[in-house]
Amino acid sequence: MDMQRIIERTADGSETLYVPGLEEHYHSVKGALTESRHIFIDMGLLPATDSPTLSVFEVGFGTGLNALLTWQEAERRGLHVYYTTLELYPLTADEASRLDYHPKELLESLHRAPWGEETRLSPRFTLLKLCEDFTRLFGRKAFARPFDVVYFDAFSPEKQPGMWNEELFVELWRRMSPGGTLTTYCAKGEVRRRLQRAGFTVERLPGPPGGKREMLRARRPPQSLGTMEVSG
Repeated sequence: MDMQRIIERTADGSETLYVPGLEEHYHSVKGALTESRHIFIDMGLLPATDSPTLSVFEVGFGTGLNALLTWQEAERRGLHVYYTTLELYPLTADEASRLDYHPKELLESLHRAPWGEETRLSPRFTLLKLCEDFTRLFGRKAFARPFDVVYFDAFSPEKQPGMWNEELFVELWRRMSPGGTLTTYCAKGEVRRRLQRAGFTVERLPGPPGGKREMLRARRPPQSLGTMEVSG
């Protein structure tokens, strides 16, 4: 896949990346920061903060913006966050250094952290970056903790249809804690139905200010039973 990337500024002043080979942006051109904060922090992370310790799983590390915002919230709210993120096409050091996200020192720490190793970046934020193909992940990878929050931030179903398979949503459901939450910018009816068939209860919520009209939030029911592969 041609992953040449161009930095572009979005409508709220924050930056995103554009991939000409996919004709796809990493974030909404209406506002990268606004989108990430609304969908993944306000609608995903914050409703789960009644627990002091959270396991977050992200599909699509990309620029590191979602991880940066999550780390800031962990410090602000006194949370302990274990953050696992996937990215098959990591940014180069030069690309990461040119992103204008702040605090810059936290962003740099995220991108400098080694791949494949759990790294404690602060007393409240532990990061595990995996250079893995999400569509092949669950057959060979076990996880130490069930996921309390999932950020599903893959490229759109039109560009990467294999990332949105119902079978993968079932695998995510199995590895989430009862009551766990998944959020995504995609509000397509077929994605909603696949999540429902996988066992989630799904709601449409308003999208980010100035951006897409709707988004999806899916929950694994609190009373649901299931198994998770746990690393030994």
